[in-house]
Amino acid sequence: MAGNNRKFFVGGNWKMNGSKDSINEICGWLTAGDTADTDVVVGPPTAYLGYVQEKLAGSGVYAAAQNCYKVPKGAFTGEISPAMIKDIGCEWVILGHSERRNVFGETDELIAEKIEHALGEGLKVIACIGEKLEEREAGKTEEVVFRQTKAFKDKVKDWSKVVLAYEPVWAIGTGKVATPQQAQEVHARLRTWLSENVSPAVANSLRIIYGGSVSASNCNDLATQGDIDGFLVGGTSLKPDFVEIINARKA
Repeated sequence: MAGNNRKFFVGGNWKMNGSKDSINEICGWLTAGDTADTDVVVGPPTAYLGYVQEKLAGSGVYAAAQNCYKVPKGAFTGEISPAMIKDIGCEWVILGHSERRNVFGETDELIAEKIEHALGEGLKVIACIGEKLEEREAGKTEEVVFRQTKAFKDKVKDWSKVVLAYEPVWAIGTGKVATPQQAQEVHARLRTWLSENVSPAVANSLRIIYGGSVSASNCNDLATQGDIDGFLVGGTSLKPDFVEIINARKA
């Protein structure tokens, strides 16, 4: 069992999924579930962000945007700003997800600018990092995740507003999961890197969560690892099993 004071954090990234009917159902079992000992944040598609925020109001479960841009407003068709996210009552945004990096071509530099602006506007950020399969097979996991973290480390003034999500790209939606030992190894090395490059205090307090085919069947073993402080869950966050993942630390 993890021996630290970092509160367990579970995020649900709904990606481009959902309808009002399915969201009503999800919010029903989510607000009825036991989430008291865990910080829980779910990221619906932008079209439903305000709707979900209203459905979850007062429940202790929070809504996050899946993305935002690096300026408050302007001629940026299809984008939303942190100011808009805050205006509808949301406090969280997911930035740097591997799909934004690898499908939409977002660079480390752009993601760092977006993180800086989101934090500056008062949002909290789930900042995502992770290596592709060919990078892991080439022994470059640490090189990649350190580079991705280094890109935004100097942009962060208050690390208490950040959750770092390690998501090996080869494990996202593939059914392949990093073993608890593989995930713990990367998390521990990230914590060492943070201690050396940011501060020991930040390394000790920052929540580093794992993402990549997390399910009700593997979450308990992952949750026992000392440097895994929770999860960022994809498809399973649309299913009632998500409540079991939220409570993985209790099992």
